[in-house]
Amino acid sequence: MTDILLQALMLVAEPRVLITALLAGAFGMFVGAMPGLTATMATALLVPMTFFMEPIPALAAIVSASGMAIFAGDIPGALLRIPGTPASAAYVEDSHRLAMKGKLNLALGTNLLVSCIGGLFGVAVLIAAAPMLAEFALRFTSYEYFWLAALGLSCAIFIASADPLKAGVALLIGLAMATVGLDPTTGVPRFTMGQVDLMAGVEFIPAMIGLFALAEVMRGVIRLNHGSPPPAMPRGDGALFKGVGGVIRRHPGNIARGSLLGALIGALPGAGADIAAWMSYAVSKRFSKTPEAYGTGHVEGLVDASAANNSAVGGAWIPALVFGIPGDSVTAIVIGVLYMKGMNPGPTVFIQNPQLIYAVFMIFILTTLMMVPLGWVAVKAARQVLRVPPRVLLPVVLSFCIVGAFAMTNSVFGIVVMLALGVLGWLLEENGFPVAPIILGLVLGGMFERMFMTSMIKSGGDLGAFFDRPIAATLGVAVLLIWGLAILGAVRRMLAPAGCPLQKAGHSKN
Repeated sequence: MTDILLQALMLVAEPRVLITALLAGAFGMFVGAMPGLTATMATALLVPMTFFMEPIPALAAIVSASGMAIFAGDIPGALLRIPGTPASAAYVEDSHRLAMKGKLNLALGTNLLVSCIGGLFGVAVLIAAAPMLAEFALRFTSYEYFWLAALGLSCAIFIASADPLKAGVALLIGLAMATVGLDPTTGVPRFTMGQVDLMAGVEFIPAMIGLFALAEVMRGVIRLNHGSPPPAMPRGDGALFKGVGGVIRRHPGNIARGSLLGALIGALPGAGADIAAWMSYAVSKRFSKTPEAYGTGHVEGLVDASAANNSAVGGAWIPALVFGIPGDSVTAIVIGVLYMKGMNPGPTVFIQNPQLIYAVFMIFILTTLMMVPLGWVAVKAARQVLRVPPRVLLPVVLSFCIVGAFAMTNSVFGIVVMLALGVLGWLLEENGFPVAPIILGLVLGGMFERMFMTSMIKSGGDLGAFFDRPIAATLGVAVLLIWGLAILGAVRRMLAPAGCPLQKAGHSKN
């Protein structure tokens, strides 16, 4: 084992590997900070360059770029209320409101350090428990994935800070949009209105850009045209990490919980950092002593979700390396690169090329630690955005929105989707409806439907089959309890105002 570790260390310590990781990390930071340009896109753009690299530099580039892009999505979220990546959308409201309170450094400093801690935890899980967790992930069938998707959709109620009913309506809008396209069971087009472009469904990234970024641009334009200047954000000068140590000391349990949840969800094929962030934020709010503060600029939700989405990056590599099954879209690209370099993923790679696997583990640790200095530079550079006048900034943001929407579909239709949902997002938020549940419905709606139909076909329509397997039964009971408690709480709130006067009258009679 010592010889294998030394060989792996020599492979990683080569100057070209370190330089490649540094340059790819800077590229990932840039891509992640641009609204609509995701970690998957950063990874995909690097694939042509990996054709000319040896295996270790190629993997270093992909690991570094994808990890940095996940964090970098937090930067425009705090500055502009525009999530740079889908993983940042869950807590963008808290991040931006903290910045508006003059706590920009606290928000981004917390994001950065907790992301690093969560990333290291994910790597530790990847190193120590890869075979065990991969075997656990392979036990998931359509029944377990159905309940997992249902559990994720339940997060819409918990992330709603003010009105669960409006959050439920927004979730239904997202689920309705997720039904557009080809039926997953029969392959029949539905709700496409004769448009060929809609046969692939409503693309998630253009929708996210429209609902968050374009809606924010529209609000900025309206403020300018009505002569009311947008609220000025305090610059938050000073040390980036000031006060972050206190946040970490106050919430060690949140970091541990978010990191563990992220690693577990990341290990599930098809889940990834996006779902990990949403579920961790919802769990954090559910068990918080101050749930009413979430969505108003509360740092506790940032701690959980930042730890989860970066821990999920390492967790997603578990099924990819051990069984060749992608944990998310990034590792799907990674598997292709591994095959291209002759490193066929699977159990045999741990026997035939163990030094390469341990070199990947070391690259993970190196790039996760590299996140702190690179993130510090990125935040310092991004803070200059606050000096740009809105009349200049808004067209620049709009241009990035158009580029991001077009890049995901390679057609003008992506821009049309972005524009339509931008108007919808603006109208909804003007009337008090949150847009985050719409994104959640789009993310999980397709998986929810596919797994339900697959399970029903397998069971011959027997609903009891959803509780036959131990893991499925556990998840199913958890989902039913969550919904039961939510309904019970809603009923109590409805009855409380009517009961109070009667109680008061009864007391006054006595």
